[in-house]
Amino acid sequence: MNLKRGLVITLFAVSLPVAAKDINIQPLNQSEFHALSEDLGAALSYKPLTPTAPLGITGFDVGIAVTDTKLQNSAVFAKAGADISNAAVPSLRVHKGLPFGIDVGVMVGAVPSTNIKLYGGELRYAIVPGGAAMPAIGVRGSYTKLTGVDQLDFDTKGLDLSISKGFLMFTPYGGIGKVWASSTPNGIPALSKESLSLSKVYVGINMNFGLSNLAFEGDRTGKATSYGAKLGFRF
Repeated sequence: MNLKRGLVITLFAVSLPVAAKDINIQPLNQSEFHALSEDLGAALSYKPLTPTAPLGITGFDVGIAVTDTKLQNSAVFAKAGADISNAAVPSLRVHKGLPFGIDVGVMVGAVPSTNIKLYGGELRYAIVPGGAAMPAIGVRGSYTKLTGVDQLDFDTKGLDLSISKGFLMFTPYGGIGKVWASSTPNGIPALSKESLSLSKVYVGINMNFGLSNLAFEGDRTGKATSYGAKLGFRF
């Protein structure tokens, strides 16, 4: 219970309104814009924060989460007007189980103290649904879209293969995949579009407490490392 309370307090704290540091990409050169786009791809791409096993046709999961990414190019963000070394993303997430081992999920979030907002979602199919003896194996397609930065049209698309296996109340999981980030400057002729392909690997553990669950996850996308936590309620 203390872990759950701590996560809620953390989410509340990072969501408090503070003076916004708006992203302004106009001062950047092309190599700096590439570096900023690479960090955004790592920070804003979809983070699963859930095991592979399907929820089932009656399954429903509503959760609050926060992910934190160590930026590899914080000096570039400072030049762009956002003097941050980490990108924390609190988010609200909803997952629904569908027939045939399919789950869908949506999320909405933001980076506090900046004008970065985002939304996204996933479609996951359990190739192997898992059971008492077999792990669950699944494939996920994901998408995120940045909003709030008028100078930038940015989105990510992801594809990953994951596996999970439950032991009592614990379900460790992990996966590998790719993230494709598309970063297009708006109204800045000196900068050109960046299209990035980033490798992705992640591991996590989900803990069930009756109708609630708590997940912790580590993610490496491109050169940046992220850590995340999610408190979910299933009904």
